[in-house]
Amino acid sequence: MSYRLESLVVRHTLRLPSPHGAAGQGAVAARQFDAALMSVGFKLSAELLARLSHLSEAAVVHTARRTLRTVSEMAGDHVRHNAYFIDFPANVPDTGEFWARCVAEALADDTARERVAEQLANGVLDLLGLPAYGRYQHTYEEMLAAQDELIASAGDRVTVLHLGQGLEEELTSLYLALAGSTTPLGEEDLRDLEILAGRCALGPQPESIPVRENRAVVNLARLTAGADLLLDTVVDVLRLACALSGGDVTLREPTRFRTFPRPVRRALLAGLDAVVAADPAKLADVHAYRERFKRLGERLHPHEHPGRPHAAEVFAVARGEKKARSLDSRLEELLDAYDVPGAVRLLSSAPGRLFRALDLLLRTAAGQEERDAVVAAAVRVAPKVSGRVLLSVREHFLNRERETGGSRIFVDRRGSGWAAPDVRPPVPAADRDRLVAALDAELRRRLPASGRVLLDPDVLDVALPLSGRAAAAGLGVLPRGSVSAADGEHLRFFVYWKEARRRTDYDLSALLLHPDYSTGSWLSYTALRAVGGVHSGDVTEAPDGASEFIGLSLDRVRATYIVPQVNIYSGEGFEEAEESFFGFMLRDGEQKGRPFEPRTVRMKSELRGAGRVALPLVFLRADDGRWRAKWLHMYLRGLSSANRVEENHISVSKVVRAVVEREYLTVRYLAGLMSGEATAVEVWDGGPVPDEPVTYVGLERPEGLHPDSRVVTLGNLRDLIPG
Repeated sequence: MSYRLESLVVRHTLRLPSPHGAAGQGAVAARQFDAALMSVGFKLSAELLARLSHLSEAAVVHTARRTLRTVSEMAGDHVRHNAYFIDFPANVPDTGEFWARCVAEALADDTARERVAEQLANGVLDLLGLPAYGRYQHTYEEMLAAQDELIASAGDRVTVLHLGQGLEEELTSLYLALAGSTTPLGEEDLRDLEILAGRCALGPQPESIPVRENRAVVNLARLTAGADLLLDTVVDVLRLACALSGGDVTLREPTRFRTFPRPVRRALLAGLDAVVAADPAKLADVHAYRERFKRLGERLHPHEHPGRPHAAEVFAVARGEKKARSLDSRLEELLDAYDVPGAVRLLSSAPGRLFRALDLLLRTAAGQEERDAVVAAAVRVAPKVSGRVLLSVREHFLNRERETGGSRIFVDRRGSGWAAPDVRPPVPAADRDRLVAALDAELRRRLPASGRVLLDPDVLDVALPLSGRAAAAGLGVLPRGSVSAADGEHLRFFVYWKEARRRTDYDLSALLLHPDYSTGSWLSYTALRAVGGVHSGDVTEAPDGASEFIGLSLDRVRATYIVPQVNIYSGEGFEEAEESFFGFMLRDGEQKGRPFEPRTVRMKSELRGAGRVALPLVFLRADDGRWRAKWLHMYLRGLSSANRVEENHISVSKVVRAVVEREYLTVRYLAGLMSGEATAVEVWDGGPVPDEPVTYVGLERPEGLHPDSRVVTLGNLRDLIPG
């Protein structure tokens, strides 16, 4: 367990909890540890290296083994990445030539000859029936022996590990950060919070837990520990019941409730009773989850607890025996009657809901007087709206500046995305501008006075993480809509998967698009070679894990957009497979090396979304010829089987266009709001860091910062979102 907790801290913070052990002469072992880390793209900070050097050699070796295991998993180097073509990227044949070779080998095979000859006579050939197709024809060790050593480059990734506090202090700090997050966490972070809450439920707590899913996870730990529950809506109790049943606290998926012990039933009923007694209007929240509340009532037996009459009302509403009109039903009635002033009065008591309806209200309003009333109400309640919602609405109106046309992009909680034409009438420019000015003013008011702020220029175009679900878990992963440089001569994608129970075939492909987003060409198992690129070969099963690669020489690619994608051809979905992840590497011209080299990995992200086609990011050629990446983190529904780039290129190009042309609020936007009398914002040029405490915002923490500095990096970028 201690390794798991230490690993959790390293993954989230890039800090190694202060190593313990006997004092000694560990300098040599520490330098060897540092060299081993550099082989996978990591490095010890000077402070951490000095700390290890004063420990015994045995303590350093113990720490090194655990840490190397963690960082190898972070970079994707904990598995064996074999390529179908042993010399990849060299000597990759043309597709037709390769298939013909597989057929010739099958006809020479006594066990396959008759079957293949019959298929050829009928004019239909099953590639999977060819003995040489889709299965590795060499071992991992043979592949390594055939590859040249990697030549070190100054452009290789170096991720610095810093010295942390003691393990308990680091765990507490991380718990407070995750539990108190102002934005929803991703699935992996939510699981990590559950682990941390189990240890920290009775210790220091954040001032507030604004995200409901986080609260459910914390309540689960508090219930187990016998502490008071944090409840203020009936849905909080429903989420807690889901957590107790091992279900989905986001309420995205239905949960089969377990049979609860009597003490747990009493606690849940007491929570419902207290919430409704304090505010009977909370009964209206039941409507959104009526069926789930009915099933929960069957497990809680409220009739056995006559002393909890308010809890019984919850289930009476769920069964339709008691009326409690929801806000949405009342709003729908008002809008059906085009009563915008009435809708504004209703929503003024629910500020967040009002803000989410602003566009609709402005479009429905009968005239300027009604639109003025909408804007005035928004300005009046803005101080009561969460910072995340304010920023979401600000980004929404940033993309409403186009009068007509364009596409809208939709992404649900599971990452499933689709694009549709934007047919909404425009919002009057004057009303939109007044709202934007009010939002900027309110956000500026909430930002803390930070003294001196240093900004890494590479972080300026990173999109604000308004939801943890807008990015996958992994190394070097940026939120959806972020833009980052892709500096290197050779770009290489990789996918790895390992099937859990049945044969699973994932196909890595790359779609190459023209400036107008029309299809130029693609790389896939059906097109192993294209101008500037090669595919490593199709692997069609992964009982022991499998990898596919695509390599591109960026100066030879003629496309404007490069869209890597992972298609599920058959078998298990991304959430069913034992393991699946995607990433990309960048190499300079003279670098060789294995198909997978961890220190050239710029990004590695888990594939765990819904849908059968994964779109992690798109690469864009700028006007100056340089390449940049824009992050997608999306999954298309696709087909139930046989997904191929040839079949989905039109839907993929529509989604890519919608995301590329959408404007996202970035760190650059917040930096503009920060500048003022109490905050001096400057872009850091990479030189010596100041001697005094500063607020540093960047992709990674530089060495030498004053210990009292506030540091915001990818691991805690959500801290920039005001409450």
